[in-house]
Amino acid sequence: MSQDFVALTLIFFFAALVFVPLFKKLGLGSVLGYLAAGLLLGPSGLTVVSEADSILHFAEIGVVILLFLIGLELQPRRLWSMKRSILGLGGLQVALTAALVALAVCMFVTNITVAVLIGLIFTLSSTAFAIQLLAEKGHLTTVYGRNAFSILLFQDIAAIPLLAVVPILAKGEIQFHQEQMLHILKIVLFFVLFLTLGRYAIRYLFRYVANTKSHELFIAASLFLILGVSYIMQEFGLSMALGSFLAGLLLSDSEYRHQLEVAMDPFKGLLLGLFFMGIGMTMDMNLLKSQLGFVLVGVVALFISKTLVVYMMGRMHKLNHISSLQMGLVLSQGGEFAFVLFGLAAEVQILTKQEASLFIIIVSLSMVLSALAFAFNERISPILQRNKKLEFDTIENDNTEVIIAGFGRVGQIPARLLRALGKSFTALELDAEQANVVRKFGYKIYYGDAGRLDLLEAAGAQSAKYFVLAIDDVESSVACAALVKEHFPNLRVFARARNREHVHRLMDVGVTDIWRETLASSLELSDELLKAMGMTDQKRQQIIDSFVKSDVETLLEQHKEYTNEDAIRTIANRSTQQLHELLRDSEDIK
Repeated sequence: MSQDFVALTLIFFFAALVFVPLFKKLGLGSVLGYLAAGLLLGPSGLTVVSEADSILHFAEIGVVILLFLIGLELQPRRLWSMKRSILGLGGLQVALTAALVALAVCMFVTNITVAVLIGLIFTLSSTAFAIQLLAEKGHLTTVYGRNAFSILLFQDIAAIPLLAVVPILAKGEIQFHQEQMLHILKIVLFFVLFLTLGRYAIRYLFRYVANTKSHELFIAASLFLILGVSYIMQEFGLSMALGSFLAGLLLSDSEYRHQLEVAMDPFKGLLLGLFFMGIGMTMDMNLLKSQLGFVLVGVVALFISKTLVVYMMGRMHKLNHISSLQMGLVLSQGGEFAFVLFGLAAEVQILTKQEASLFIIIVSLSMVLSALAFAFNERISPILQRNKKLEFDTIENDNTEVIIAGFGRVGQIPARLLRALGKSFTALELDAEQANVVRKFGYKIYYGDAGRLDLLEAAGAQSAKYFVLAIDDVESSVACAALVKEHFPNLRVFARARNREHVHRLMDVGVTDIWRETLASSLELSDELLKAMGMTDQKRQQIIDSFVKSDVETLLEQHKEYTNEDAIRTIANRSTQQLHELLRDSEDIK
């Protein structure tokens, strides 16, 4: 290993350690930190790296791994359930944005076909960039985050035909010759074989590797699969990212999904960081200075058009103003496919090298502007909304069996168990700050009032089976329970109660499955105390069971007159005496 390579690696890591924490502390995100580090190290900065293109090509593996992990998250049934948002939102965004940009480009380009191509390329947003922004803010599981992801997914798929069309446009005509038809047939055949035989071959490979119980071999097999499928895709003239996405999709419902996520996540983070540093390195600052006016107009026009189109689509899909704007800002930049497509267009002489370089600079700066605008919006929104009532999230009905009302210290426990079991649920939380905090841990949760009939209907209460009532406030809890029992008799309610009075009030509205939040922990504490006092397991269990039985009977008896304090006190005293008599003859009680 040469000393130059070691020195260069050290410089990369040092730049990342300096810039990324600084930019994150300023609230600008890690992506801008990597871009700034790359700009400093590249030919337009300190010229530590002279061949930035080769670094960028290598770092594209980070994007490939990112798409593999995205594929892992998309189980086929989930992908099918997203078909409306992928085709509807994604298709509309690509069509509208491409039309707007193409019209603007027609002022500078006489060839309409080339103008449309440029419009389509600028339509593509950066999957790596947007996912990174959403993940850092914990917004991936929000409604707007999932809609943004659907649009990104459609864009990634749309990039594939663009890669095939660019070389054909270079010939000045779009017609399919025998050689091209044969090439398309080969691609179709590969897809069919990969999607049918690949599922079994890949699972057999990982079953074989898993039996070796070697973590290193599992990582090697994962990288072999991702890079191997991506290489084959590239040989067919298709997107490497699509190949890795398909490989992840085939393994999305396998028993190795979580292990693969853990194995690949560190590689994704490092290589994505290097990818964004590579983008910063490739920016030609001399060209930027000479064409500053054109570039600035291009960046602002691209930013406004993409933000505006996505914002309007968000409002059409009944997202609130804040969520629609956030979705617009997170998709307002050009994408990583633009670097490939503009480079290819220059290579086949559809564009001049200078034109391609200018467009690449516009894409790079659009990422900077997008990150700045998103960070500014994150800071200013809470201030602007401080004296306004926040709009509730738009709830998507995912046809889940379980609805959780209240996502505090109690509601999170069943949610964690369901998540560990791979069971989906819909959660509602009235505290907006709590909802935002929980989202950062990857939970799909909506800011909304479970005591509103329209929100419960939107959450799918008509078709759900179970309702976990974990609301902290007693009045809100009882009101919600009454609403659910009246309008959704199909739901079995599992309710949390703060105290005995809360239990009585829940029973009044028809709830029967009720758990007092401190009872179980108090019984466990008592059991450990009796154990420390030398009592046998059998005797402890007998005493605990007797106490629970007596307590439940007392509670049920008190419910008949729980508004009468004297009656409650009389029943409690009688119950205590009965319990004492029941346990009086025990040899262990002194």
